[in-house]
Amino acid sequence: MKKAWFKEWGWVYQPISWQGWFCFLLTLAFCVQVFTTIDRHSHSASDTLYGIFPYVVPAFGILGWIASKTTETSRKK
Repeated sequence: MKKAWFKEWGWVYQPISWQGWFCFLLTLAFCVQVFTTIDRHSHSASDTLYGIFPYVVPAFGILGWIASKTTETSRKK
């Protein structure tokens, strides 16, 4: 990999290339779609939170893993 997609920004990663922004926006679009689908059929806020949890947490976990593998610091190791 020649160019980093993300850079470390505290405990999170900040996208610095179009590939990083694409991954971030794709994850965000997926989470919004999951939220609207789950919220449509739930009866309370806790139903919505319990419903989106199994989708949103792994989605951002995968994004975090991709970001950790494509940062400037991990390339130097």
